[in-house]
Amino acid sequence: MTNETKVKVVTADPSALGLFGLAMITLVASSQKLGITSGVSLILPWAIFLGATAQLFACINDFKHNNTFGATAFGGFAFFWSAIGFTWLIQNGVFGPELAAAADTKQLGFAYLGYLIFSLFMTIGAMETHKVLFIIFVLIDFLFIGLTLTSFGIAEHASHQFAAYSELSIAIVSFYGSAAAVLNTHFGRVFLPVGKPFGIFKK
Repeated sequence: MTNETKVKVVTADPSALGLFGLAMITLVASSQKLGITSGVSLILPWAIFLGATAQLFACINDFKHNNTFGATAFGGFAFFWSAIGFTWLIQNGVFGPELAAAADTKQLGFAYLGYLIFSLFMTIGAMETHKVLFIIFVLIDFLFIGLTLTSFGIAEHASHQFAAYSELSIAIVSFYGSAAAVLNTHFGRVFLPVGKPFGIFKK
């Protein structure tokens, strides 16, 4: 006869950290797009550690929660910021002047277009999560519309500004979403409301 002990491993909701990572990198990156700061040298660490690593950590832990939506969202954007970081390194000649000189920004346009498609169907999923997350995804849609148009040279100034203000707005709403995820859980009640799901696709 054997005695069996079952251990339940509880994993905390990682969305607060993921949203904080998103908020930080979009805040810092938007400062450059808005012309408040210049260059990307000191944006790179935030892209790598907050944009990429923090969201990848949230992604892995959302998989443990069997949360396909959250894991895909955080994972998708973690790898986005990793790719953006490498893009900046290439553009600044870190991997050699030949690679930097051969860069075709229209390729970025196609990458942004792909992420716009990704963001659009994730926006539909966010409708059945909560309204703050839905707003964040709508703003991300706007960001990728602006980035795509800018990279293809379409109304460059207007689309660049559109992307810049969309990115700043993402930061502001993501800070709120992160705070809500932390404080609502910490206090065990709705301290910062996030809005109920729309209830259109899930009854």
